[in-house]
Amino acid sequence: MMCNAAMTWLTVLSSSLLLLCIRDSGSLFLPDSKELRQLLSRYEKEIDRNSTGNTAGNRTRRAIRWSDREEIIQLHNKLRGGVYPTASNMEYMVWDDDLERSATHWSEACIWDHGPQDLLMSIGQNLAVHWGRYRSPAFHVQAWYDEVKDYTFPYPHECNPWCPDRCTGPMCTHYTQLVWATTSRVGCAVHVCPRMDVWGEIWENAVYLVCNYSPKGNWIGEAPYQHGRPCSQCPPSYGGGCRNNLCYKDSWRSETEDMNEVEKPQVPLLPRPQASMLVCIFSLISFCLAAQNIKCDTRLRDKCKGATCNRYVCPANCINKKGKVWGTLYYDVQSSICRAAIHHGATDNNGGLVDVTRMDKLPFFVKATKNGVESLSKYKHGNAFVVAKVEETTADCYTTVAEICPFKKPYSHCPRIFCPANCQSQPSYWSPVIGNNIYSDSSSICKAAIHAGVIKADGGFVDVLPLDKRKSYIGTFKNGIQSESHLVSAFLYG
Repeated sequence: MMCNAAMTWLTVLSSSLLLLCIRDSGSLFLPDSKELRQLLSRYEKEIDRNSTGNTAGNRTRRAIRWSDREEIIQLHNKLRGGVYPTASNMEYMVWDDDLERSATHWSEACIWDHGPQDLLMSIGQNLAVHWGRYRSPAFHVQAWYDEVKDYTFPYPHECNPWCPDRCTGPMCTHYTQLVWATTSRVGCAVHVCPRMDVWGEIWENAVYLVCNYSPKGNWIGEAPYQHGRPCSQCPPSYGGGCRNNLCYKDSWRSETEDMNEVEKPQVPLLPRPQASMLVCIFSLISFCLAAQNIKCDTRLRDKCKGATCNRYVCPANCINKKGKVWGTLYYDVQSSICRAAIHHGATDNNGGLVDVTRMDKLPFFVKATKNGVESLSKYKHGNAFVVAKVEETTADCYTTVAEICPFKKPYSHCPRIFCPANCQSQPSYWSPVIGNNIYSDSSSICKAAIHAGVIKADGGFVDVLPLDKRKSYIGTFKNGIQSESHLVSAFLYG
């Protein structure tokens, strides 16, 4: 493989430089910090600890920390499950010890090139090297994926008989290997090379990351995955299993959850809090965006004057309570919210969450008896609204509003989101929080909710209202989370 002599220097962060070369599946990172040996010593110490007392028959020495290994596999699957356009055949990726061993052998050779040649016939490989300020392996994995900005997915009608090369930047093959649908196993190693020749320059104490993939990807003329509804074209061997938009086998559960060197104690799951327990913690503007508790006879006209008051908690036993309803499907604003919701089927007599969308004026409203509620007719103009059941969904610590509920004018209804525990400890480079009370839609929903004080570190339900973009976002430290300042679109927690 020949490296093009043209190299591009880009500034990343305030004290680092990123050096890229047009090269098949290799990348190079060159931060310029002077705190070299101290920051790199953790890998050397880890290797020493793993190798101490190793004799024949003992556990094989690892060339990568267990925490880094878990971060690598989680980030791969997070990125693979979130590709755009969506993938119909993307397979869940698991760690492979044989690939890790082969990556270990090559990283210890300290050669800045792909290899060994006899192995490259059957595996894919991504490389990264840096010296100076510490970079976690996940940082490099994210950088590989970020090549997507220079890649345009080739749609099926373009692939006759072969798919065109859609890379407009210097390099996209790290990205395509990472999201190659049929590549389902990865193994990586990190090695500190005392001296390493990097394109004719000798680097001392260079940190070398090698990730090997199987089955290999990046076949010329093929698209990395098939576009379509997630998991709709999984191989039959997966038995219809699907997890976070990835083809998944239940038999992998024990393998992927037993990745830590020391087994973690079993912690009983706490019961999920009831939706009615959610409260609005802050008052950024004159109304609360969390679900509002109302009575059976509460009318929309009296409760909400603006289009953003859109989520309510209805009590039980509203079928036979007071509160008139005018219309069918479209209801007059003088109607009872909760009884209209029962009439429409958005809730039943047990109550629950209701989303309301205000509409323009209608010339008349038609009566009907539905679900035990009789509505009335009204033959004159009136402001209208529609009701809908609030969907609930479970997010992980990295889910963003942009992924599940992008902003649409004049506003969007988002599902109620349940956040897991322990999101506070997730690294900021792949679960960022940008802003303060109003956050960018590229922020982690669950970490931003902790930052805003809406939920605690042990998780819970969150209501989100997407808003139009803001000119700026100010970072602050709150509730154990440091948010960032940035310029992107926004959403608000309540």
